[in-house]
Amino acid sequence: MSVIFLLIAASTLVAVLFLAAFLWAVRAGQYEDDRSPAVRMLGDDRPNGPTNPMNNTQVKR
Repeated sequence: MSVIFLLIAASTLVAVLFLAAFLWAVRAGQYEDDRSPAVRMLGDDRPNGPTNPMNNTQVKR
């Protein structure tokens, strides 16, 4: 029976630590910008130009 009290105390401590980490992240501004991560992948690569169908290489302009 004493083991269950130890497990409850340990799980409560872990839950409080996760709550503290979440509140710290919110106050530090980690969740402020929700738009740019969604479109960041669109701006990473340079756009590809048209390709030459004969040899499957890019046409230089």
